[in-house]
Amino acid sequence: MARKRPAEKGQAETGGEAGPGLFGRGPAAGPAAGIVGENRRRGRGALSNATGRFERLERSEADDGWGGLDALAPFATTVIEERAKRIIARNASPDISFDRSINPYQGCEHGCVYCFARPTHAYYGLSPGLDFETKLFAKPNAAALLEKELSDPDYTPKTIAIGTNTDPYQPIERQRRIMRQLLEVLDRFSHPVGIVTKSTLIARDLDILSRMAERGLVKAAVSVTSLDHGLSRAMEPRAAAPQRRIETIRLLAAAGVPTSVMVAPVIPALNDAEIEHILMSAASAGATEAGYILLRLPLEVRDLFQEWLLANFPDRAAKVLSILRGMRGGKDYDATWGRRMRGSGPYAWLLGRRFELAAKRFGLNEKKARLRTDLFTRPPQSGEQLSLFA
Repeated sequence: MARKRPAEKGQAETGGEAGPGLFGRGPAAGPAAGIVGENRRRGRGALSNATGRFERLERSEADDGWGGLDALAPFATTVIEERAKRIIARNASPDISFDRSINPYQGCEHGCVYCFARPTHAYYGLSPGLDFETKLFAKPNAAALLEKELSDPDYTPKTIAIGTNTDPYQPIERQRRIMRQLLEVLDRFSHPVGIVTKSTLIARDLDILSRMAERGLVKAAVSVTSLDHGLSRAMEPRAAAPQRRIETIRLLAAAGVPTSVMVAPVIPALNDAEIEHILMSAASAGATEAGYILLRLPLEVRDLFQEWLLANFPDRAAKVLSILRGMRGGKDYDATWGRRMRGSGPYAWLLGRRFELAAKRFGLNEKKARLRTDLFTRPPQSGEQLSLFA
């Protein structure tokens, strides 16, 4: 069923609110009423598939009493090939440590309900809900574009971050191998790269990663949200189990790859009690650095997370959101630079001090891995004349 979307005030990443959410300050605008049947979304993270914010019509499922919804097929993963024009994305965000990144995929089959990248699917006319984890975009020409852009005489090397938006080692990478192709190019150019993932598939590329690590060209961060299998499966239904991620840290460290653990996101009254345990387990496996990010709820992520929270943890949903709002100046989300990933106020301060003390206790962050840019070289291109004196 479709109806005209009411006018509403949008929320930009630089600040502002999209309107009241669940558990206070008025009812949510729709998604809780459009939860998709469990059989159709089995194994997925989001509960609903609300229309993206740029669409003129808002569509939702409604049972007319004839059982028509029961006949609908379960959500299946589909992959759309996107021929990108450029592959290195630039940013000027003052609160992150890199100014360029690569996203070999859009959307992510891991289905993490809290993923801050979900709203990007609205730009495709798709839902940040179930569409985000079932309708995926792959960039098969990514490696060729990267080689072209690195070969530009005006290019100046700096660390490229991969995995900061959606996971480059999500399940479809097993067949697509786009991330491996990107690593082959970076290895050939001796270009530094930082990788973030929650997948064990990164171990497939240890041959390349260990070779790059010997030259100081790579560092990896493994995201561990919880060591509780039940909580992890509910929040991240198609991601690797917690202990397999810890084992991945062990494999990376043993191969000489500088490895961090990311406790991300930290969700008050849900997984924040695990900070010390996660850091201890990661340090024991060989991690040398650690970081954390407070749960972010931009745009559609707010309603998706809130309906998931109410369905899975009704006994503590109000508490989780109350504490979170206390760290966001009374709002569901504050996108201000410097505060969006840490929050503010007493509870945010306490999380920061706990993290710092635990990291120090387990020998993390004592020394930061610095990647090299001085080894960068452009291999001879087809048709180029080799220098007589190398």
